Amino acid sequence: MESLEIKKLIEAGLPDATVEVLGDDGQHFDAYVESPSFVGKPLLAQHKMVYATLGDSFESALHALALKTSVPR
Repeated sequence: MESLEIKKLIEAGLPDATVEVLGDDGQHFDAYVESPSFVGKPLLAQHKMVYATLGDSFESALHALALKTSVPR
């Protein structure tokens, strides 16, 4: 899986999000996701929302995803 694929999956599931995904070894990625949908939600809930956008791809194709989420300022 490539970083662009991950970015597209997250953006499709959270259309109001600003997404940046870094990583070039095909297994380890850093994702930064900012979304108004996260307002009022605890960090764990935000992360679950992002993981839900990845579906089965997360478990089968991704080895490691370092995730940082935030609300717009």
